[in-house]
Amino acid sequence: MNKITQLFNIKYPIIQGGMIWCSGWELASAVSNAGGLGLIGSGSMYPEVLRQHIQKCKSATNKPFGVNVPLLYPQTDDHIQVILDERVKIVFTSAGNPKKYTSFLKEKGIIVVHVIANVKFAIKCEEAGVDAIVAEGFEAGGHNGFEETTTMALIPQIKNAVSVPVIAAGGIGSGRSMLAAVALGADGVQIGSRFAASIESSAHENFKSAIVNAGDGDTKLMMKKVVPVRLIKNEFYQRVQNAEDYGATAEELKEILGRARAKKGMFEGDLKEGELEIGQVSGYINEILSVEKIINEMVLEYNSTINSLEKI
Repeated sequence: MNKITQLFNIKYPIIQGGMIWCSGWELASAVSNAGGLGLIGSGSMYPEVLRQHIQKCKSATNKPFGVNVPLLYPQTDDHIQVILDERVKIVFTSAGNPKKYTSFLKEKGIIVVHVIANVKFAIKCEEAGVDAIVAEGFEAGGHNGFEETTTMALIPQIKNAVSVPVIAAGGIGSGRSMLAAVALGADGVQIGSRFAASIESSAHENFKSAIVNAGDGDTKLMMKKVVPVRLIKNEFYQRVQNAEDYGATAEELKEILGRARAKKGMFEGDLKEGELEIGQVSGYINEILSVEKIINEMVLEYNSTINSLEKI
């Protein structure tokens, strides 16, 4: 048992990313049932939809699970109220100031974790009173840090800067990469892309196939003038790239992005005009597996890699 398994009362220090359009109750409950910590991704849900997912997750698992709450959406207060109403005990916050909700949630007996991408905000998280920090490197999919610091460079810096447990994220999708994160100082790992391509993911099958078919150079960090986001290269990506090459303003990029672009790609399966958010580790993913198989294979590879290193 380590700091993360003890904090969340789980078997393995493996946390599922709370990804929009991928992380419904089926994925969250499957991860929790397999020994990790499942997270419902509230960013793509109306408050009452979130309530339904929480209730279904409770019915599907008796293990701990949580909700990921991106703080950049206008209905955050409503999401927090649903979480309180449904007595969820674990909340991961991201994309905002950790001070905004941390003390309030902790007063309600909720474990709070915040996602960051640099040392400055890691320190702010600790000052805000979070129970743990997710340190997310440049390799990660979806919304990303402006600094473009890789996971390998980020984790040791964060570990040296704070005393709370550190969860590594970005580019982790195997037992070997999990062990590497632990060697760098992480107390656990958060995995998004590998679970996005699982059987239980709520993503469209077209999107899952796009993840499996992606090669090592098929994603890129885009939209840095708006919010950095890592995307699979497609026709929408190319339009953004062309606009950025010609010096498009943030407002012009927002106009190209429009509304519900991520939903179009990840949930509705439009591989041409949709926003396909995924991490660099997609180049490593070559099949769609069940959550249980993914976690079992990760743990087996983690342990076998430790054994092989002991022989050096």
